[in-house]
Amino acid sequence: MLASQSDGTLHAELAMKLALLGDIHANLPALEAVLADIDARSDIHTVLHMGDLVGYGPWPNEIVALIWERRIPGVAGNYDSTVATGHKHCGCRYENSRQEELSHRSYQWTLGRVWAETKRFLGSLPFRLDVRPGGGHASGAQLILFHGAPTRNTLYLDADRPDDFLATMARKAAAREGDLLAFGHTHIPWRREVDGVHFLNVGSVGKPKDGDWRAAYALVEFDDGESPTSEIVRVEYDLDRIAVAIRESGLPEEFSQLLRTGGHLDETPSADDLTNL
Repeated sequence: MLASQSDGTLHAELAMKLALLGDIHANLPALEAVLADIDARSDIHTVLHMGDLVGYGPWPNEIVALIWERRIPGVAGNYDSTVATGHKHCGCRYENSRQEELSHRSYQWTLGRVWAETKRFLGSLPFRLDVRPGGGHASGAQLILFHGAPTRNTLYLDADRPDDFLATMARKAAAREGDLLAFGHTHIPWRREVDGVHFLNVGSVGKPKDGDWRAAYALVEFDDGESPTSEIVRVEYDLDRIAVAIRESGLPEEFSQLLRTGGHLDETPSADDLTNL
């Protein structure tokens, strides 16, 4: 876009707005609702994803097909790279034995149902993406995308990480003052600035864990000479549709509860659990 300066000359306004999608986790209704929300906006230049396209949801192949159809670039999450390579587990974090069991059941279910072309697509995803909104010929703030951390996609950058830890991560990413590091993995959106470097967790499209069931994605805007701005957008989607699909797929019913509550699981033992005591 061209704009007039006070002396009447023209200069380029280097502004770019991007939509960043994190942790879709095979939730097709959530992704479709988010893409519809993005399509209804007229000012978004591009859409990128933060990985973890598959796992926990019943539509791994359909999600990958839609991402490919829409030509949405992105990075490999831990679920993507472990499924692609047939690793022994997904590299997920869990707080108790029940979460561990559910994690393993999801991983085995996903491994047994992804198509060969889905695995090839997941295996082709890069570890990180660098975007220079002003162009590679110019200096200025850049957007650095990865799934978990700049060192491994299994490492969690939680909001309570101390500043010195985040500063170390910024150095590992070779980030400079003004750059924005965007990631997911924790499924909880947050933003912070450390030594001039901006950290943004974009939240989760398909499996939020912040107590809000609605799909989340981030809008990020770079404007020439300004600090990048960001906004977390929440979008309602058809929860009943995925609940039915989870039940019909044979995935654990707890996954429906996690979606309806925004990540909270009732730890009360079921009747089956009690009979096995």
